[in-house]
Amino acid sequence: MTTYTSEPGTRLGGRYRLEDRIAASSGWAAWKAIDETLARAVTVFTFAPGFPRIGDVVTAARAASRLTDPRLAQVFDVEDAWDRAYIVMEWAAGETLGDMLSAGPLDPPQAGRMIADVAGALSSAHAAGVAHMCLSPGSVRWSQTGEVKVVGLGIDAALSGVVADDPVLTDTVGLGRLLYAALTGYWPGHDYPPLPPAPVLDGQPRSPHQVVAGVPLALSDLACLAMQSRPRDGREAGRLTTPDQLASALRSVLPPALPPLAPDPPGWQRDAPRPGRGRDGAPEDEYWPERRPGGRARWPDDTVEPGRASAGQRGSHQAEAKGPRPWLRQALNGGRARRSVMIIGGACLLVLVAVGAFALLPGSGGSPSSKAGNGPTTPAATVTTLRIASASGFDPLTSPKNDPNDENSQWAHYAIDGNPHTAWTSQWYRTATFGGLKSGSGLILNMGHRVKATSVTVTFGAPPGAHVELLIGNSDTLSKANLASMSLVASAISPTGTHVFSIAKPQAGRFLVIWFTRLPPKPGSTKWFMAAIYNVSVKGIG
Repeated sequence: MTTYTSEPGTRLGGRYRLEDRIAASSGWAAWKAIDETLARAVTVFTFAPGFPRIGDVVTAARAASRLTDPRLAQVFDVEDAWDRAYIVMEWAAGETLGDMLSAGPLDPPQAGRMIADVAGALSSAHAAGVAHMCLSPGSVRWSQTGEVKVVGLGIDAALSGVVADDPVLTDTVGLGRLLYAALTGYWPGHDYPPLPPAPVLDGQPRSPHQVVAGVPLALSDLACLAMQSRPRDGREAGRLTTPDQLASALRSVLPPALPPLAPDPPGWQRDAPRPGRGRDGAPEDEYWPERRPGGRARWPDDTVEPGRASAGQRGSHQAEAKGPRPWLRQALNGGRARRSVMIIGGACLLVLVAVGAFALLPGSGGSPSSKAGNGPTTPAATVTTLRIASASGFDPLTSPKNDPNDENSQWAHYAIDGNPHTAWTSQWYRTATFGGLKSGSGLILNMGHRVKATSVTVTFGAPPGAHVELLIGNSDTLSKANLASMSLVASAISPTGTHVFSIAKPQAGRFLVIWFTRLPPKPGSTKWFMAAIYNVSVKGIG
């Protein structure tokens, strides 16, 4: 069997067109390619003439192709006949763990859940007799829907010539190192240069909770035990020698996780170019990663790095403060409006006292017992769970021409379908304040008729940082005037998980709006911001 060197544009097997080389080493190269038959992106490995380990790589790929766990990158095709050899695998989109750690360590719960998923995937692979044996932060990808994908199972080890006497234990140690890196941002060794090496004491890495403040002791201990080292304080702990043991131990100490985001709808560009400039050189749209007709960017400053405010973005806080319903904001913040409320309230109290006194005067007919038992009584209205007729995105501060998707209206039904595993998500923005484009956007609920809501329960995504207002009105018109006419009935700062908006003074209206004036980070990213709502329920009278 011979091999050959490829270049961009090469077509393999009559269907796989090589596009971009994404990795290479002595004797092999990995490519992003297009499967022209199925019109999808794939990963293709090609080999240079005389590469000595091609047989081992092909054997590893064939073994991995039998696995069906969705957390493992799938092997689609293996060719070793005639004068060429190549391997075709699933294109795993998303950020690698190494990419994520470039901005610092992960939140401990996120780190624990990610590694627990990786451990579960490797446990299923070990049950089929396949091991990874070459785990690194580049082996784990975090998808846009918050799912883990493990790449290079068996193949990376074969490419590098790595063998192990105990592959299961080798993978357990590798998982411990991944957990260590996710918790600290350091790599417990010297074989992964993109991350700084972990601090050591007596030749061993210091435990994670000694390196980074706030790392839970339980997670720190599990990382050490998986790496086959004992906690530094001399405490006794059981050994962890398999990925299954590590996965179970992690899940036992982690808080319950929120469900993943809704699956991407048809047309979602998983592999769209980096924001700023497209493949054709034209500026990208601000609602990354979706492209709009015409391709013109509406970012105030297309050269600004994500997360750093331009002049237009720095002014967005002022624009937000001067946004819809300024008189309501003033009333909530105090000042003359508060004093007016106190004066009016005092006057109302005096009127009530006078009316009560008059009712008790002789001959007034207002004695407590004079009307008892006379005439029909009106039953009190019952508060029940109200039916939500429909939902849609609500983006009244951007013209429909500039935002034809209306803040992802096509996903809005996920927020009211009662399924905890689906969600409405807003579009992505470069900053928490919508890239300086507007002062807010949200999700609008059509109740079908006028109702008087007493509370609204919303299940948000996990990342904190959102500023949310609950509005009520009688129109869903996309206009600033309609937004300004709506009443603010409740608000919340940084809600996560299930949050109940209690409405102290219910008002009647047909439409409820969950309005974001500040966005939380996109899960797994520090560069993009978006809102996520998994479920909404409304209680009231109607």
